[in-house]
Amino acid sequence: MFLHLPLEHYQKTDESEDLRKLAEREIISCEEEIAELKHQIVLLLIPSEETDNSDLVMEVTAGVGGQEAMLFTSEIFDMYQRYAAYKKWKFETLEYFPSEIGGLRRAVASIAGIEAYKYMKFEGGVHRVQRVPKTEKQGRIHTSTMTVAILPQPSEMKLKINPKDLRIETKRASGAGGQHVNTTDSAVRIVHIPTGVTSECQQERSQIRNKEKAMQMLCAKLYNIKLEEETKKRNSVRKIQIGTKGRSEKIRTYNFPQDRITDHRISRSVHHIESFMLGEEMLDEMIQTLREYADYESLMEIISENEK
Repeated sequence: MFLHLPLEHYQKTDESEDLRKLAEREIISCEEEIAELKHQIVLLLIPSEETDNSDLVMEVTAGVGGQEAMLFTSEIFDMYQRYAAYKKWKFETLEYFPSEIGGLRRAVASIAGIEAYKYMKFEGGVHRVQRVPKTEKQGRIHTSTMTVAILPQPSEMKLKINPKDLRIETKRASGAGGQHVNTTDSAVRIVHIPTGVTSECQQERSQIRNKEKAMQMLCAKLYNIKLEEETKKRNSVRKIQIGTKGRSEKIRTYNFPQDRITDHRISRSVHHIESFMLGEEMLDEMIQTLREYADYESLMEIISENEK
């Protein structure tokens, strides 16, 4: 038996449903606006670092683990090259020292683009990989490490170097095992005499180009030393800020058997290592989370200082 209600009843029901959906959309919109306003307030309260808009020099170095560490270093270097492409930054290899089986002993690259250092500064530190190496016959899991150093690239205004303080040497570029890769003295080594800081480049066939790249690396190293001194003077270093500290600190583990990446600074784990190492959305989301956490810590630091 069907109960026939007046037409007006159904019209009122439809109107109520429309109002409910409209209210729900309005609530979601307001919540999003509140979240954005909170974010803007945090940004206004936290002073930006002078290096945030800088370009950078990235250095990757194989750590503990022999050939497996070198293979992992190569993979991480490629990941950041893809990330630079994803962010539409310019990526240029300054130095590249491969190992015999396709790995990477050490490499240096410059990355230039909008807020490049602001994002990449959180990637500095020790990266650890846990997996079964291809050369392992027993199927045992090995742990290897590699280190990433992120150095902001100074402008000429921020760092001035007296040419008299530089010693520039040239030599023949060498390949793996010490074989000469060309017969001209194209490799360049620059020594900053007051500090003893050195930089060299043999990536290009042109001596002039190698000198430019070596100088670029030297400036980044000297600028980083200057920043570290200033940070010590201020005596206020954020726990998560990796830009000027923590290169010996384990920041992230890539566990292949469990298909999991864990960032130890924020105790956050994500899965799908292959997708993460494409250097696109997953890596960008991890870096965004690190940035938000760093902003929160900075805000807490400001609040605690004002309460004293």
